[in-house]
Amino acid sequence: MQNLQQDLIELLKNEDNLVVDNQLNKNKIIEAALKVEPFLIGLLIKSDTFKKHFFQEVENVLVFDKIKFQRFVNNKSFLPDSYTAFKNKIGLAINNDTNDNFIKTKNDVVLVWPHKDCVLEGGQTKEDQKRNEIFWNETLAPDNVDRLLDAKAFTNFKKYDRDGEYKLTGFKGDENLILKGNNLLVISSLLKTHREKIKLIYIDPPYNTGGDANIFTYNNTFNHSTWLTFMKNRLTIAKKLLTKDGFIAIAIDHYELGYLITLADEIFGQENRLGIVSVVNNPMGRNQAKYFSTVNDFMLIYCKNNEFAAFNNVVLNEDFLKTFDKEDEKGRYKLKNFIRVGGGDANLRINKSNFWYPIFVSKDLSQLSLNYKEGFYEVYPITSTGQERTWKLSKNSTEKKLTELVPAKEKDSLVIYEKYRVDKGQKVPTIWNDKKYNANHNGIRLLEKIIGRKGFSFPKSLYTVVDTLKLLSKKDDIVLDFHAGSGTTAHAVLELNKEDGGNRKFMLVEQLDEHIDICVERNQKVINNDSFVYAELMQYNQYFVDKIQKAKTKEDILTMWIEIQDKAFISYQFNKDMFNKNLDAFKTASLETMQHYLIEVLDKNQLYVNFSEIEDGSFNIGNEDKALNYSFYKK
Repeated sequence: MQNLQQDLIELLKNEDNLVVDNQLNKNKIIEAALKVEPFLIGLLIKSDTFKKHFFQEVENVLVFDKIKFQRFVNNKSFLPDSYTAFKNKIGLAINNDTNDNFIKTKNDVVLVWPHKDCVLEGGQTKEDQKRNEIFWNETLAPDNVDRLLDAKAFTNFKKYDRDGEYKLTGFKGDENLILKGNNLLVISSLLKTHREKIKLIYIDPPYNTGGDANIFTYNNTFNHSTWLTFMKNRLTIAKKLLTKDGFIAIAIDHYELGYLITLADEIFGQENRLGIVSVVNNPMGRNQAKYFSTVNDFMLIYCKNNEFAAFNNVVLNEDFLKTFDKEDEKGRYKLKNFIRVGGGDANLRINKSNFWYPIFVSKDLSQLSLNYKEGFYEVYPITSTGQERTWKLSKNSTEKKLTELVPAKEKDSLVIYEKYRVDKGQKVPTIWNDKKYNANHNGIRLLEKIIGRKGFSFPKSLYTVVDTLKLLSKKDDIVLDFHAGSGTTAHAVLELNKEDGGNRKFMLVEQLDEHIDICVERNQKVINNDSFVYAELMQYNQYFVDKIQKAKTKEDILTMWIEIQDKAFISYQFNKDMFNKNLDAFKTASLETMQHYLIEVLDKNQLYVNFSEIEDGSFNIGNEDKALNYSFYKK
C-alpha cells in the first residue's frame, strides 16, 4: 500500500495543475479524478501497476474506477493533511490568482484560507470543551454535506410564560422560540420554515481571542482559518434567512475584525456594508492590557440588499434627545433654522429658481403665507451676515409645511425656524459611547439581578441590543440570534416591545447546556403578556458522544461499546469485526484514548435525527414528537 502511494506521488508530483505552494495537493488530485481529466487518465493508464488497480475491462474497454481511486487518495497516509500546502498563509490575495501571490496593491481582492470550501459543524456542549472537528468538503463530499445540513427533528417541546411551564400542543407559526442545539444545524433547519422571513439577525459570536480562542481542537496554524470557516458556514445560511430589506449586526473585537469584514463583504457584498460601529462597552478599560487598554468592541452592520434597506428614524443618544426641548400637541421638537446650510454659490444658482422665494409673516408673528399679503413682513433666505442662501424646501413643499414653521425676531431681522420633531430621528453616529452601553452595569450586573446569581461571563449591555433593534427592526418583525449566550437579544426584544407597543418575535439558538438554562430562566422572568416555546435538536449519535465524554472508567467505555454496536450509526470506514478481534489491545489504552477513539468511529452525519427520517422505526420516535415536528414544519 505504502509503495503504491509513493509511486503515485512520484508520477504526479511534476504536474503543475496538481500542485499548490510547490507541494502536491490531495484535493486537486481527487477533483481531477472525479472530473475524469484526460491528462490524469493518460498518466495512470501508462502504468501497468495503476492500470491494474484503478481500471476495469468491460467488453474490451478499460473503464476508470474513480470511486476506488478517490478512496485510495483519501487515505490518511497519502499526503497526510491535504491543507499543509497552505501552512498558515491566510490573508488577502489577488482574485483568482493561483500562484499564491498575496495582496500588495490591488483593488479586487478575496480572502483565501485552507478550509474555505469546507463545512465545519463546530459542536459543543460545554463552554471549555475542545473537540476534534471534521471539515466536510462541499466539493468532495456533497452527500455528507447535504445530510449534515438537512432539516433536523426536534424534541423536548415546552411552552413558557411568566407563570410557569406548560405542555405544547401545536405551533401557530408566530411563536417566540428558544432552540437548543448546534447552531449550524438549527439555522439550516430554519431554512425550511423561515427562509427570507427574518428582518434582523443580531449575533455576538466567539471572538477567537484569549480564553475562547480554542473553541475547537485544531492545528494552531489554522487558527484563523478554522474560525473563518465556522463563521462562513453560518453567515451563508444567515443571508438566506433574511428578508429582502433585512439586516445582520455582528459584534466582534479587533482581533478578527479585518478578516470578518473581508469575509462578510464576500458573502453580503461590499456595497451592502452599511457601517462599522464602535461600542464603548468598558469605559474604564482593561487594566491587564499589555499595550492598549481596550474600551470598546465593534459591530458590523450589513443589509441584504441596499436597494430595499432603510434605517428607522430614531434617537439613540440621550444628550441629543435632551435638545428636543419644546413640545406641542404633536409631540417633542426643537427649532432649526429653515435656511439651507452649505452648498456653495454654484449649488445656490442651480437651486435658486425653486428654493429662492419670500415667506410672508404677519406683524404679530402669528400667521405665515407664501402669497403676498399687505402689511406682512417679507422674509427671504438671507443669513445674519447678509449672505444669500436658499430655503430647505421648494415653494410647493413649504406650502404643505407652513404649520411647522415658526417665525422669530432676532435683533433687527426675522428668522424662520422649522419644528424638527423627535420622530425624525438623528443621523446615528458610528461611535456609541453612552453610559447605557456599559457591559458591566447593564450586562453583567443586570443579569445577576434578574437570575439572582453569577452565571455568565461578559454578556452584552441590554441597551446595545435594544438600540440596534430600534434602528433596524419594526414592530412586527422577527429577530434571530443564533449565538444566544445569556439571551440578551430576546430580553431586548421584550424590552423594546414594552417601550413602543410592538409585537416583535425573537428566535434564539444556543448549544451550551449552561447557557441555555440561563436563556430560559432570564426570559421567563422578564416576559410580560407573551410566551415562548423551547425545543431541542433530537439527538442520535450525539447521545452516545455525550455518554462517552462523561465516562469515568474503562469499564464504562466497554459497556458503551456494546450499546454502540447495537444502536448507534457507525462510520462505514470502520471495520467492527476487526476491532472486536483486537479488543484486548484496545483495553490497554488510556481512558482518554479510548474515549477519543470510540467517538471517532461514530458517523458524525447521524449526530441528530433528520426530519425526513422521522418515520424510521429505528429511531423510536413517539407520536407526540412526530406531531409537533409536523406542526413546526407545516407538514
